Amino acid sequence: MKPQSHAFKSESAKALEDPALQHALSQIQGLLVNGRRAAVDALPEFQALREAGRAIKDHTLDHLDLYLEHFASQVEARGGQVHFAATAEEACAAVLAICRDAGAERVIKSKSMVTEEIGLNAALEAASIRPVETDLGEYIIQLRDEPPSHIIAPAVHLGRRQVEEAFRANHTSLPVSRKIDEPAELLAEARHVLRSQFVSADVGITGANFLVAETGSAVVVTNEGNADLTMTLPRVHIVLTGIEKVVPTLEDALVLLRLLVRSATGQSATGYTTIASGKREARDLDGPDAFHVVLVDNGRSKLLGSRNREMLRCIRCGACMNHCPVYGAVGGHAYGWVYPGPMGAVLTPNFVGLHEAKDLPNASTFCGRCESVCPVMIPLPKLMRNLREEQFDARDVARSQRWALGLWATVAAHPTLYRFASRLGARVLARLGGRRGKLARLPLARGWTGHRDLPAPTGSTFTDLWKGGAR
Repeated sequence: MKPQSHAFKSESAKALEDPALQHALSQIQGLLVNGRRAAVDALPEFQALREAGRAIKDHTLDHLDLYLEHFASQVEARGGQVHFAATAEEACAAVLAICRDAGAERVIKSKSMVTEEIGLNAALEAASIRPVETDLGEYIIQLRDEPPSHIIAPAVHLGRRQVEEAFRANHTSLPVSRKIDEPAELLAEARHVLRSQFVSADVGITGANFLVAETGSAVVVTNEGNADLTMTLPRVHIVLTGIEKVVPTLEDALVLLRLLVRSATGQSATGYTTIASGKREARDLDGPDAFHVVLVDNGRSKLLGSRNREMLRCIRCGACMNHCPVYGAVGGHAYGWVYPGPMGAVLTPNFVGLHEAKDLPNASTFCGRCESVCPVMIPLPKLMRNLREEQFDARDVARSQRWALGLWATVAAHPTLYRFASRLGARVLARLGGRRGKLARLPLARGWTGHRDLPAPTGSTFTDLWKGGAR
């Protein structure tokens, strides 16, 4: 997927005017936010687990080279091969070389955001190798030839009718005389079509939620079981993931799993948690004849050495975007690349360049919800603020914005001037708000008032209220 993050403002405007998208986004609150809350409330030790998860990830990042080397040695001891890829192009080349050696014509894939990040599907198709997504959400958007809008629920932006249209445009076995009202019927259709893909594929490609240095294993979690079939039925299994996914021990991975599943889908455990440790051995009933792991850097080492390195703690649960008011208003496609929401506002500028994605660090109200729900306690507002500072220092912000910030800094640095300006502003805005207490239009705030009213001040400043005894 080619980054289009420079178009965030225009794409956001389109998203706000899309009624089907707005309806789909409204479902996130009930499906994911409330589910997470219930799962966390049911686990008294959740906060202790968060602190443990943060410590595990920080320790691993401090010694990442050592754990990657140990992981590679354990994979090779079990007959597997590890390929280090510094760039997206190198990662695609490594996968293509493995597929060519296997004489592959068809590849099945389970959901992996890293394969989206490096543009693997396009690279395979250019080499006349057909990739087939086996995660239901990924399969739907592949039929529609569009990128995922969420890292956990790729097709969350679509309604049932849109899914039916995609199936009818690509499948011939659906009844033409009636609409399909039951999602289960669409699910059965997908299962029927994908079954033949599973049994005929030459290569299976999965991501990995965690890599265990202790054993050379890849841990994959799904609710559909498609990853299990992807890694066991084809002759060749390729694990493709980022270098930051490694953890020291299986016990560490289990701690992070307890955090991941509750934060992502509100479950205590996913339907399938699979640990792949190399190719099939003589005593195994099934499994691949060859096992490869492609470890992707693609900007992660640079991020590791920056003041935004805490972003590498991310375990890709999606909780930050589920709770983000900006993502909830415009969806994932507006962000213009693989990673949307607050996590994307930090990752995308670091991976594709701050100038290319300069609007993303500013796509936040800094309400702090993302940090409060992050299972590994990533200070996302602080990291976005770091990027804003870098933009300002590089003079990569509009002149009007620099002027406004300079004026604000001057006022804020002089208490008398600040008190005068805040009292005047509060009184003027309160009068403009009138009896409604809301502002439908306001100069310099049309980006807000174009879609919602702005609550008007009461006419008193916080300082006045405090002096008056309000506590």
